[in-house]
Amino acid sequence: MSILADTNILLRRTQPDHPSHTYAVESVAKLLAAGEPVYFTLQNMAEFWNVATRPTSNNGLGFSVALALGELEKIERFLTVLPDSPAVYGEWKRLIVHYAVLGTKDHDAKLVATMNLNGVRRILTFNTEDFARYDIEVIHPLSLVS
Repeated sequence: MSILADTNILLRRTQPDHPSHTYAVESVAKLLAAGEPVYFTLQNMAEFWNVATRPTSNNGLGFSVALALGELEKIERFLTVLPDSPAVYGEWKRLIVHYAVLGTKDHDAKLVATMNLNGVRRILTFNTEDFARYDIEVIHPLSLVS
């Protein structure tokens, strides 16, 4: 069964000193070794780029363009992009109204909209509460590696 990797998974795998690094790396590796498709979206990559290239003084990782691009290319080598389409807008709008989504949580709704339109029913994330409201299976990396 397929699964979407949330942006926090993609970011933590680039931070060897982060306490969640090992869980991010090992959970994705376990899924791939089992032959499960692991996906990312344009939304994930935009969020990744935003955090990776933002200065550390502004809660980013402070990566150069070259380093951030190298990390994007690693993601592209191992994971599969879910297609975006104009239909995502309609599904996103339906979700934000149905679930009364406010503020920046709309980014999570866009991920779920893309998942819904592509038949992906699971997400791997450290932020399980962010996705609890949606009709999808939310998986924490610890549940795969412990």
